[in-house]
Amino acid sequence: MKNIGIIGSGTMGIGIAQVAATNNCKVFLYDQNALQTEKSLEGLQKVLARLVEKEKISQEESEGILYRIKFCTDLKELKDCDLVIEAIIENKEIKQKVFKDLEEIVSDECILASNTSSISITSISSELKNPARFLGIHFFNPAPLMPLVEIIPGLLTEENLPQKIYDLMKLWGKVPVIAQDIPGFIVNRLARPFYGEALRIVEEKIATVEQVDDAMRTVGNFKMGPFELMDLIGIDINFSVTKTVYADYFYDPKYKPSLLQQRMSEAKLHGRKTGKGFFSYAKDAVKPVPEKDENLYQDIFLRIISMLINEAVEAKRLKIATDEDLELAMQKGVNYPKGLLAWGKEIGFDKISETLQNLYETYQEERYRQSPLLKKLS
Repeated sequence: MKNIGIIGSGTMGIGIAQVAATNNCKVFLYDQNALQTEKSLEGLQKVLARLVEKEKISQEESEGILYRIKFCTDLKELKDCDLVIEAIIENKEIKQKVFKDLEEIVSDECILASNTSSISITSISSELKNPARFLGIHFFNPAPLMPLVEIIPGLLTEENLPQKIYDLMKLWGKVPVIAQDIPGFIVNRLARPFYGEALRIVEEKIATVEQVDDAMRTVGNFKMGPFELMDLIGIDINFSVTKTVYADYFYDPKYKPSLLQQRMSEAKLHGRKTGKGFFSYAKDAVKPVPEKDENLYQDIFLRIISMLINEAVEAKRLKIATDEDLELAMQKGVNYPKGLLAWGKEIGFDKISETLQNLYETYQEERYRQSPLLKKLS
């Protein structure tokens, strides 16, 4: 697979293009928006210049990466690709149309893939003449830096195809994991409580945004708190993924979106990209110092980590992926300090079970129901 097509030259598209070109692939990067393509090219040139400056790559390597990326204005220019990865807007109908058009252009041997983070792979492929050659290849942002790649076969994907892509991602220096085609796949399913329960704590005025983030960093050793991370991802994007997972699980209360997050999205307070989210990113902004409370911090951490571990245990029970891939996904995809199953064993599954039982008795909500496997592990 030496000729790689990328559809969409946004942050993810140009990032995946950089990864492929760095690994000596010829990349055909298509975007119907010429301005976006121009902006992405300028951004890539700056990224490569910084890598040369830091002596991570040579000037010759930088020029080689740029040389191997061809910016295309016509989808037909992707006709000789061995693999095409789509990285456009999270809209099923738009993705389906792109792949239907693409299927008329590429060879029958060409593999088609979506970088979707939350839309069903089976659903996207349902309009294709040959869905057997279609699967999900989900990179994490920024693609050149984040090692994890989720590989997701749909119900109609050819049996040996995931392993072929797994091997390719290994060659590209990535950490691939294979996941079932379930809402959110591994990371976006397992990580939902990190945001959802943090939002719930703030909505109930139990703690401030600053206190929750500080608790998760200091007690849990997370690199970023949930609110910092939502600001970085984009509150609107994070909210959209939550809504998709919630709807796709037939409105399971475990994944219920937050009203606070909805209001932030409506106010266009999207985080870093708009200059303000849960925190201000103005040049003169001063981040508030949280009032530290050791007992409160322990409660915050235990509440959020218990929800996360319960989700991981349920994923293990349902065999969404292997235990190893479940652990790798959270450590390499969202930089968790430990795998959630190992963390549960360390804290004690009985302690996690007790915490969830207390939350259930307090709120009387299905949101806090325990995985049947958690009780067995306790």
